[in-house]
Amino acid sequence: MSQSVNANRLFLASCFALITTAFSFSIRAGILGQLGSELGLNNVELGTINSMWFLGFPIAMVLGGIFYTSIGPKLIMQIALVAHAVGILMTIYAVDYNTLLISTLLIGIGNGCTEAACNPMIADSYSGNEMNTKLNRFHMWFPGGIVVGSLISKFMTDAGMSWQSQVWVIILPTVLYAVLFAGQTFPKPKAGDTNVAANFKAMLNPLYLFMLACMALTAISEFGPQNWVGPILSKAGASPMLVLALVTGLMAVGRYFAGPIIAKINTVGVLLFSAIFAFIGLYLMSSMSGSTLYFAAFIYGLGICFFWPNMLGFVAENMPETGALGLSIMGGLGMFSSSIFQPIIGGWIDGHKATQLAAGLAGDAADLAAGQATLSNMMLFPGILIVVFAVLYFTRRKAA
Repeated sequence: MSQSVNANRLFLASCFALITTAFSFSIRAGILGQLGSELGLNNVELGTINSMWFLGFPIAMVLGGIFYTSIGPKLIMQIALVAHAVGILMTIYAVDYNTLLISTLLIGIGNGCTEAACNPMIADSYSGNEMNTKLNRFHMWFPGGIVVGSLISKFMTDAGMSWQSQVWVIILPTVLYAVLFAGQTFPKPKAGDTNVAANFKAMLNPLYLFMLACMALTAISEFGPQNWVGPILSKAGASPMLVLALVTGLMAVGRYFAGPIIAKINTVGVLLFSAIFAFIGLYLMSSMSGSTLYFAAFIYGLGICFFWPNMLGFVAENMPETGALGLSIMGGLGMFSSSIFQPIIGGWIDGHKATQLAAGLAGDAADLAAGQATLSNMMLFPGILIVVFAVLYFTRRKAA
């Protein structure tokens, strides 16, 4: 089988693996309210369960990055398959808080293995602007899968179907990527991937460390509002799952057509543009209600659209000597920061609601005010990014 045919099939399989990740994100967001109600969990406990999804991710990504060269992407994806399958089944049959913690951690590990194997595999298969285009199109399927998963969850919830039946849906893309990866050969790592010690040395580059800090902020800017869209917007007069579908649908389209945009503006310019629109979008979402929320969500989606793939693309293009490990550490830190903030966001919601109740608000009004106040808290993350990406943009432009 020719290398090009293998590359095409591996890329397609990678996309279905990322759709599995997306379904596990969006469907979990859709059933969060049901889980809290049926199992008697508060927002801090739900946030801790969410954090396991984000914690398993970096653990698998970092280990996958370290051992990528020695064990190869094929074995990493086999581990992903086992973790996904066991985690999904454990979630379906979960009866308490502790079982959900373990099952969500396993799903997170499966998701992290997917990123650890597929990102460097794609980077090893392509170069230059084509590599950035492929990375954007690969990552298109995370928001694209969230769109589909959000609509499925909304339909099933509106139809009165159980949260367990919704989790069963995640099995479908899991089976598809297993079939597509079966029997395939994988590209060999590029020179920068072959020496882990050299990778670690390259990661001491101040620019890489700077981008690590930025990755933590871009990740929580993207995942914080999306993961809590249900509890935050449930009383805002717009469908939370339609808001999620709108945001992620825009992200999918934007990432598919990202190549020409990056070529014209450059990667850092795109990141600065993203931070500005993410900040504006969160501000609008924190101050609007009803149908106008869909406009605010559009602006927010336009902002976070290019964050993740272009953070990875910047490192792969400008610091290739960091290898697969460098990409895995980048993605891993992004997910780890998201893990840390999940219980904190849950605490923000509970705390703001308590404040609103003490101020005399009640019922839906208290829930709406608490959600809007939580979104205001989240504006801090893209606000910092506007400053740091502006400094990076003008510094590199002057150096050029």
